[in-house]
Amino acid sequence: PPSRMRMCARQESAGAEALSPAGEYLLSLGMTEDQLQKATSRYGRGFHQDVDESVKPLLQWFVELGLTEEQRMNAIVKYPVLLRGSLEAKFKPHLRWMAGLGMDASQIAKAIASFPDMLTFSLEANLKPSVQWMSGLGLDDSQIAKAIRVFPKCVAVALRRT
Repeated sequence: PPSRMRMCARQESAGAEALSPAGEYLLSLGMTEDQLQKATSRYGRGFHQDVDESVKPLLQWFVELGLTEEQRMNAIVKYPVLLRGSLEAKFKPHLRWMAGLGMDASQIAKAIASFPDMLTFSLEANLKPSVQWMSGLGLDDSQIAKAIRVFPKCVAVALRRT
């Protein structure tokens, strides 16, 4: 695994002065240096979110949802853009929407843990049309909720308007 010094050196050569506060915080919570390197390579220089305003609230919300430490870190590694999302304006409405489909808290946590990208999709432009499409195939709400639990990427289907 890369050492912290090498990571800092790479960031300095990329124009950053040092490991970001968000990166330091995530490492202090148990994220590995390999995971942090993957997350920063996916997120680029934008990995400088305010720890108190973005990173801590998101991770606390993940705790409240029931995600394990490993699931929380993997969500950030898989999709670090989550760090810049809004809990109130974006993520919590997604939670309410999934609950409205009949998913309980543990099912929602499992779906988010396996497909955190879902939280960044537009409810109106992406998720709801996907569910309407499934409904048009004859699936009821409980079947749709099961489909999302088992394969959450099913709501990421791009639907063409004809």
